[in-house]
Amino acid sequence: MAQTFAKVLAITALSSSAVLAMSFSSHAMAMAPFQAGYQFSYNNKNLGSATRSLTQQGNNWTDKFAAKAGGIASATETSQFNFADNKINSQKFSRSSKLLVHTDTMNINFNPSNKSISTQKDDDKHSFTWQAGVLDELNAELQLREDLKNGNALKSHYLIADHNSVEQRRFIKQGTENIKTNYGTFSTIKVTLQHSKPERTTVFWLAPKLDYLPVKVTHNDGKSSYGLLLTSYSGKTN
Repeated sequence: MAQTFAKVLAITALSSSAVLAMSFSSHAMAMAPFQAGYQFSYNNKNLGSATRSLTQQGNNWTDKFAAKAGGIASATETSQFNFADNKINSQKFSRSSKLLVHTDTMNINFNPSNKSISTQKDDDKHSFTWQAGVLDELNAELQLREDLKNGNALKSHYLIADHNSVEQRRFIKQGTENIKTNYGTFSTIKVTLQHSKPERTTVFWLAPKLDYLPVKVTHNDGKSSYGLLLTSYSGKTN
């Protein structure tokens, strides 16, 4: 469960990005730091909380997503990157999840100078070819957003690095919907993430008023379901 728990958090962050991108206006707007809080649920039962934050120090950015389910499980993901010419340049990505006393970790290092990506998931190590524009599961959201803000068309797919490969991800826009949260009710853009297995579904609801922040995320793998619902936000508003 710990690995799945962390993966859901990652998907949540990534999907939100897709929706963001689809709805931004074409005039340039700067990437802005923010912090958001969420209620985390498992099989429709509220189990804990999650946070998402984007911070900046010069041209170095850190995107962090973390969740806790009581004293049973926790997961944290962190993306480090720089930003130039409206493009994210991935540097490092890490994930750590814990279920009771069992811990899983994953790290990705992006090395454009020697055209390689090196990863380690627990004791399993991989190295594969770096590609221009390759992202991680968190900063992909931000790149989608920047593409739309600067008048570029949303790509048919985005390259996302995992522990053993670079994958192509696609998102599908499904209209708009009003979503009620503990922080308020928001008009949102609904987007789904495509999976190779038909029994899996991931849906994101992004709020333009909150700089296209995801205010709700759901994931169902056929046997269990997960959800995030916004509880707090500090950052740019439109």
